[in-house]
Amino acid sequence: MPRSLPLLALAISLVLIASTTTVNAHNITRILAKHPQFSTFNHYLTVTHLAAEINRRQTITVLALDNAAMSSLISKQLSVYTLRNVLSLHVLVDYFGTRKLHQITNGTELTATMFQATGSAPGASGYVNITDLNGGKVAFGAEDNDGKLDAVYVKSLEEIPYNISILQISQPLNSAEAEAPTAAPTLNVTAILSNQGCKAFSDLLIASGAHTTFEENVDGGLTVFCPTDPVINGFMPKYKNLTAPQKVSLLLYHGIPIYQSLQMLKTSNGIMNTLATNGANKYDFTVQNDGEVVTLETKVTTATITGTVKDEEPLVVYKINKVLLPRELFKAAPEKKAPAPKGEKDVADGPNADAPSDESDDQTADNDNGVNKMGGGRLAVVAPSFFFGVVMFFLFD
Repeated sequence: MPRSLPLLALAISLVLIASTTTVNAHNITRILAKHPQFSTFNHYLTVTHLAAEINRRQTITVLALDNAAMSSLISKQLSVYTLRNVLSLHVLVDYFGTRKLHQITNGTELTATMFQATGSAPGASGYVNITDLNGGKVAFGAEDNDGKLDAVYVKSLEEIPYNISILQISQPLNSAEAEAPTAAPTLNVTAILSNQGCKAFSDLLIASGAHTTFEENVDGGLTVFCPTDPVINGFMPKYKNLTAPQKVSLLLYHGIPIYQSLQMLKTSNGIMNTLATNGANKYDFTVQNDGEVVTLETKVTTATITGTVKDEEPLVVYKINKVLLPRELFKAAPEKKAPAPKGEKDVADGPNADAPSDESDDQTADNDNGVNKMGGGRLAVVAPSFFFGVVMFFLFD
């Protein structure tokens, strides 16, 4: 029995490690949603797309502003792009928990922010000075603010060492560089596609008029899945058999109205609604990943992401190795009862899969453009059962 104890401890450790790897690191939106007094700050993190950037970073400190503090910032009527710079100055690219604030070497530290990381902050203007004052107070100030410490630490909202720390500060940090007028980025979707091996797909968007929907969604966040030129060229005989509305729906099916970085796709496995989602025609597909490989499953065919064309929030464009075929336009592949012989083509690519279905292109339905996140659950369910089995084995050995 004593000899079994080390093995039991090892098994428990392995189970715990495996279980924790299935959990996403953090979600700033969900954390702040538990604190209604920070709803305005939370809202603008989403509007400026900073929330997504915060979530995909491994080590981060957010200097949060309550609704009263945010009102003074909003009253300046900054553009959304300028506001992004200001709020990014409140996101430190290092971890500072409550304890670390009071253990700063020599009482003061200069730390970089996400504003500095953008490359838009000249000199040291994207840095924040943190100073541990007498009496236990900690003050913060932008480095380009003539040494003034604008805000003080109020309280900690949440800390996940050494992943994310969310600290309330008393008021916004002042920075002339961060508040300088910022023009909207120029992101021409079709031009980007044409220059990156997706010209055939870009030409179809323009010819069908679908490009206007893509362009209209860029500012709010857009993810495009582009079949490469050889793929589109091989698909053209089938494309020509579609009606004009069906062609538009097929092309819109290759975009989702939110920004999804590759890391976000890997951790947000599940159903994705698309630009074509409208009424009962759901026009959705399922994102799955196997290690570093991300696939898009439509019930008719499965495409794989083969590369990134552009990743500049709020736009990201990926290359895929197949045209995405929605079940609203094409017949779903029959379920396989046995593995196909080696070398046989995928059932989804057979002639029945590519034939237009009898379903109307004008059906009604779910217009929810959100994301149904299902990733990471299966191992978390298996781990407790495995753990129980291991414990019982050693107890009755």
